[in-house]
Amino acid sequence: MVEFTFKRSLCVALAVSALFSGCSFAPTYQVPPTAIPTAFKEGGAWQLAKPADQVPRDAWWQVYHDPVLDRLEVLVAAANPDVAAAVARHDEAVDYLAQARSGLFPTIGAGANVSTNRQSDNRPLRGTDQPSVYGSNTVDVGIDYDLDLWGKVRNEVSAGRAAAQAADADLASVRLSLQASLADAYFNLRGLDEQQQLLADTISTYERALKLTMSRHAGGIASDLDVSRAQTQLASARASAEDVKASRALYEHAIASLTGVPASSFSLAPSIGLAYLPSLPTGVPAALLQRRPDIAAAERRVAEANAKIGVAKAAFFPDVSLGLDGGFQSDTLSPWIMAPNEIWSIGPSLVMTLFDGGRREAITQEARATLAENGAKYKATVLLAFQQVEDNLAQLHHLGDEATQENEALTDAQRTLNLSMSRYRDGVVSYLDVVTAQTTELNTQILALNVNTRRLLASVGLIEALGGGWSADQSAVAAAPAKPVQAQAQPVAVSKLADAG
Repeated sequence: MVEFTFKRSLCVALAVSALFSGCSFAPTYQVPPTAIPTAFKEGGAWQLAKPADQVPRDAWWQVYHDPVLDRLEVLVAAANPDVAAAVARHDEAVDYLAQARSGLFPTIGAGANVSTNRQSDNRPLRGTDQPSVYGSNTVDVGIDYDLDLWGKVRNEVSAGRAAAQAADADLASVRLSLQASLADAYFNLRGLDEQQQLLADTISTYERALKLTMSRHAGGIASDLDVSRAQTQLASARASAEDVKASRALYEHAIASLTGVPASSFSLAPSIGLAYLPSLPTGVPAALLQRRPDIAAAERRVAEANAKIGVAKAAFFPDVSLGLDGGFQSDTLSPWIMAPNEIWSIGPSLVMTLFDGGRREAITQEARATLAENGAKYKATVLLAFQQVEDNLAQLHHLGDEATQENEALTDAQRTLNLSMSRYRDGVVSYLDVVTAQTTELNTQILALNVNTRRLLASVGLIEALGGGWSADQSAVAAAPAKPVQAQAQPVAVSKLADAG
């Protein structure tokens, strides 16, 4: 009879669990709808039609063909403390997912108790033949399993999984942002190296011009005013050179911090040479939703909030669990573990809150508000992504035209300077014409260098806006170990093609 009762209780519990195992109060999840353009407006005819996601490579910064930049970029992921903090946040989210998943399995516990007890001689209803002092020795094993009839545990797991995937995408986003910041600082520094070399050559030219002017002044050909103008021009160029050195030092310090090295022990040798400017095909706008880690993180947080609504609504229903406990109990230690001393119990338990002053309702409304907030943030992230792509496409497009015009202006300025120097030597014009031509030529050269640097920065900005080397497939989080996902590049919006100029 006892065996029959045990089997019947177990069968009833399992049947009820199977009946409600598919129940969930989380709303049907849908990605918040966003308007997606059919093409990028600023992508002119100069853009290639081949989708960038089909261009395989290992790291996006390698398209610039700069070994020094390649070496520095590797250090960002390995040594930057901000990346280490993002890795820790990622691990926290994966560990939380593991905690939530544990609710899908039964809890097993064991206990033992050996005690000697004395009961009161005046205990109510005490039998006359009961001893005052008696032993109680118990050993048992218990199993408790939440039947999860309303999907609370399963929605907690879904929310934890979405949070872990969002943390993984956040990690990729931090890496991408820091790598882009490093590339920006590096190209600014190299642009200043070009300016420093230009000013060094200019100072040398101005020194020769001053020597010529002083020689002409000694011969009575040039005036004191010409000498003063030549000296002023030289001093101004030297001051500009010092200003460039100061600016370069700041970028060098920024690179040191980004690579996890103290600024005091880091130095980067100057390098002269025009950086390679790659062509950047963008692909179709819809692909942006899959290759931007910040968009993926925002979408996963919407999914997390959606699942938490199910968790909140499940609190309105009773929490049903199945318990099984068995062991041995005796008033003596020997013999202890034997059939007559066997104890066991099995059956479901139900816990339900009848009144909480509106707390559960408030938690549910909070979960709905969080879902609405995260949905709005997702849409804002998508809009910002398209804006950033368009901004950098426009920069690349129009700066390319500006570079062409600046090169033509530089050619004209150099021709004007040559004519002015020639006429000055012939005594046709004053040194003021030479100073004016020198200033114009120097400013035009600096503008041309700045345009080249800005084009490189715009290309980095476009790569970052397109998601770098990241793919949405990388946000899938494994069930077991909480290990950081390496930001290995997937097909991305950059190809090693000819100069986009």
